Amino acid sequence: MKAYSIDPQTKSIEVQEFDGQVNSIYTFFNSILVDSSHILNEHIIYTDGNALSTTHTPCFIGQQLFLGKTLIIGQNGLEEVDVKIGQDELEKLINYEINSFYKKCLDSLALQDINLYKTFEVDDNGSKLTLNYEWVIYTFNMADVKTQNYFLIELDKVIDEAKSIEEHFQKMAQLAVNAGNR
Repeated sequence: MKAYSIDPQTKSIEVQEFDGQVNSIYTFFNSILVDSSHILNEHIIYTDGNALSTTHTPCFIGQQLFLGKTLIIGQNGLEEVDVKIGQDELEKLINYEINSFYKKCLDSLALQDINLYKTFEVDDNGSKLTLNYEWVIYTFNMADVKTQNYFLIELDKVIDEAKSIEEHFQKMAQLAVNAGNR
C-alpha cells in the first residue's frame, strides 16, 4: 500500500510502499518501540519511540511535534489502506522550523527515560483531563519568555536533582490548566 515517509533531517517526503505487516514498521524504524498518532483524519502516523533519547531531528505535522522519521499510512476504520492525503497537502502541514524553547526542552529531556506522548491526568475543575508531555511543552511554548524561562529552569532543577520528570510535568500541566480556567 502507498504510504509517506517524512525525514525532517533532509526535509523530504517520499512515497513508500508498505506491506501492512507490523514487523515492517519495526524494520522501518529499526526499533521495537513505536508510537502512533491519529492527528490526521483517516491516517495513522508512526514514529520511533526512541527518537527523543537518540536526539532525532524534530518537525511539526499540524501542531503536533514529531521526532525523527515518520511513516504515514491511510486508515479506514481499523484497516490500514493507501494514504488519502495528497503529498502537496501534507507538505503544507509540515513545519521543520523548531524554535529555541522546543530545542532546549528536547535537549534537556534527551537523557531522560520518558515518552513525549505518555499520558497523565490533571484536575480540571473537578473532572480529570488527560494530557501528555508534548502538550505541556506546546502549551508553555505559547507563554511569554519569562514563563518559558521559568519552565526551563525548573525542568533543569528537576533533572539535576534526579527528581521525577513525570511529577514535574504534571505540576506544570496543572499550572497551565489552572491559568486557563481563570
